[in-house]
Amino acid sequence: MNRTKSAFAATFLAVLAALFLSTQSAVAQEASDIDTSDIIEMVLGNPDAEVTVVEYASFTCPHCASFHAGSFKDLKKDFIDTGKIKFVYREVYFDRQGLWAAIVARCGAGAENRYFGIAEMIYENQRVWARQEDPAAIVDSLRRFGKTAGLTDTQLDQCFSDADTAQKLYARYLQLAEEDSVKSTPTFIINGELYSNMPYAEMADIINAALGE
Repeated sequence: MNRTKSAFAATFLAVLAALFLSTQSAVAQEASDIDTSDIIEMVLGNPDAEVTVVEYASFTCPHCASFHAGSFKDLKKDFIDTGKIKFVYREVYFDRQGLWAAIVARCGAGAENRYFGIAEMIYENQRVWARQEDPAAIVDSLRRFGKTAGLTDTQLDQCFSDADTAQKLYARYLQLAEEDSVKSTPTFIINGELYSNMPYAEMADIINAALGE
């Protein structure tokens, strides 16, 4: 990483460190006053489907990585790609690293077209990048995922130095998690009903029931 990249990464890390050093209650109070309406909802499947499945997950959560390595592929094949459901993915930020990963996945114009591809790389390599002790090394690993997806150094520099977006993402997580009573990951909401992590067969039964099948 050259000096320019290091400077951007250092600035971003400092901003996020300050954000997370705030007390949870204080940040939550501020979050309610932050306009997050321009944060894009990441969606797959049929936007007009009668059944909506929302997943709340953290990019650093091992159980979430396991879900995306297995059950999610079945969910995508059986229900998302067939247009039977609308699938919404919402990030949970229990740690700074999870937010940094989301910043990369959401980076650049047209991010919604790259998002799930970058998310897949993030989860597949979670045991490597998320376990690094040096924050700069984590950022460097995440940058590589972004560049593999076609992002440029300039785009990544801009995203890593965008403190306003980082704050909006964190505020949006707090707003939605409070609204939907999310306390752990992965958490699923299937047509308004809250569920914890479960085997895929159980999830498929719930979805099929909601579909009337």
